Amino acid sequence: MSDLSGELIDGRYQLLRQVANGGMATIYEALDTRLDRKVAVKIMHAHLAQDEAFVSRFIREAKAAAALTHPNIVAVQDQGWNQSGIPAVFLVMEFIEGHTLREYLNERGRFEIKDAINYLTPILSALAAAHDLGIVHRDIKPENILISKDGRIKIADFGLARGELIGTTMTAESSVILGSVSYLSPEQVQRGIADSRSDVYAAGIVAYEMFTGEKPFNGDSPIQIAYMHVNDEIPRLRSKRKEIPQALDDLIASATAKNPDDRPRTAGEFRERLQQIQIELDPKKNQLDLGLDLPVEPIREKARKKVKEEPVKEATVEVKESTREIKRREEKKKRASKRVRRNRKVALILAVALGVGGWYTLVGPGSRVVVPSTVGGSYDEAVSSFTPLGLTAVILENRYDEEIDKGRIIESVPPGGGKVDAGGSVKLIISKGPERYTIPSTTGLTPEAAQVAISKSPLTIGAVTEVFNSDIPAGFVISSTPAAGSSVKRDSKVDLIVSKGIEQVALASYIGKSGEQALNELTEAGFNVEAGYAFSETTPELAVISQSPAGGTTANKGGKVTILISKGPRYTFIPKTIITMEANAGKAMLESLGLKVKVVSIGNAKKKVVKKVSPAVNTKVLRGSLVTITVG
Repeated sequence: MSDLSGELIDGRYQLLRQVANGGMATIYEALDTRLDRKVAVKIMHAHLAQDEAFVSRFIREAKAAAALTHPNIVAVQDQGWNQSGIPAVFLVMEFIEGHTLREYLNERGRFEIKDAINYLTPILSALAAAHDLGIVHRDIKPENILISKDGRIKIADFGLARGELIGTTMTAESSVILGSVSYLSPEQVQRGIADSRSDVYAAGIVAYEMFTGEKPFNGDSPIQIAYMHVNDEIPRLRSKRKEIPQALDDLIASATAKNPDDRPRTAGEFRERLQQIQIELDPKKNQLDLGLDLPVEPIREKARKKVKEEPVKEATVEVKESTREIKRREEKKKRASKRVRRNRKVALILAVALGVGGWYTLVGPGSRVVVPSTVGGSYDEAVSSFTPLGLTAVILENRYDEEIDKGRIIESVPPGGGKVDAGGSVKLIISKGPERYTIPSTTGLTPEAAQVAISKSPLTIGAVTEVFNSDIPAGFVISSTPAAGSSVKRDSKVDLIVSKGIEQVALASYIGKSGEQALNELTEAGFNVEAGYAFSETTPELAVISQSPAGGTTANKGGKVTILISKGPRYTFIPKTIITMEANAGKAMLESLGLKVKVVSIGNAKKKVVKKVSPAVNTKVLRGSLVTITVG
């Protein structure tokens, strides 16, 4: 997109300079000419402004951020479409003078532990406010975390946000995963879905980078990095930096767990656990400090050299001790004695407090034990985790689950990360695996009986279709869909196929017609045809003499139809023309008349012809009779 600096947008916003350029839009520092204040104007790239889906997403960004009122979220002030001059879909936000967290990381590398916590707390506070409204950011990364010159932290760019206030957006488009691959949770990569725990994962990766100065995974391509997030374990902080407290290491490991159930459920829960660690590191830290809108100390652009201070020479003055000074000294002694007595009282109070604290920690409410996450593990694995903590496992319920394998834990009460009294129990809900039911056999049953059989399981009758069938009587079930023996989910519909009986077909009469025609047409109509042959004095040879069933009636499709085909008359005559015919030709003629032929050869002639026939020519003979011809 060309630089629009100098353009006046919507007759109000004077674009001063380009400050950032991304895949969807360009951000400009601008002047609100009505209110005479600096603002940031985000303008969608021209080619994307023609795409309704992108425009819709851009508008949802405005709605998402506008729904959030929080000191650590960049405020959206306006949105519109420039009607005059260059066409542009734009978004107006408060202008933050400063840098991104990415710039700080690039320049400084890893943070000091306390500094990192101070920066991370308002980030989580902003996300917690979004999560409370049901909004998921889905693109948390250092580039979207702004740090103003006065050290205030702001989260920007809710362009991929999802929630009830703004509708939904897709996580994948044109085979490109929306969001930055280095901070995408495994579930976003695998299934394209995200909830508050996905933001927790991204914030955990940002925290990892702040504490170590590097990303957990690096690769030659985004696909390679995404693969690592799905399949490889995030390295522990202490493997990179030994001084990291164990509790902080465990918290970041929990936030970046592959299984969303093992992470803090919201950014608010993440922040609370982080604040507990912060208090342990600095007991003087105000436990009631929410860390929402208090600016953190910004990282200085450059380290300043310490100025060597010259020792101040103090002048020594001789003072003569006066009566007034003596009185003053005595009063100091009295005040000191009072302080000693007061300190003793304080010490006693502290001793009592320590005693109470010991009770609180050892046997009182402070003795509550943090429950380890057991989701996805077996009962035995849960027992192994609970036993060292003095906890017992109790099976509360066995429940069907589509995702958790049979025998694995669906959830616990309290959940992982919750607390239970020392020596207490944790209730477990165990998976029975996917809920499945077997389709019963309904073949040969009436539809009513089939419904009774199916309703014994939480299944329902679906469509009932009638078809002709030669094996199952009319009105009875032929089969079901899904087939009998199939395993299906609860409330699945079972379709039935019911017999209409044998299909009846009209039967034509073929008597006197060609036997070949009768065979072809009857077979094509679906009948099983049996053909016989017989002599007939009245029916021409190869014509149909009779059929059964008779023509003009109906018959079962696939049933048997018998036809009798004429072989011609029973008697024939010895033809005169056979005399002098070549021997083989004469024999063939007689055989075509249905006669048996015996050949008697006489003489030495090479070419033999018929000399004599017995019975004589013109004699009436029965077909199948023996005729003798003499050839020579």
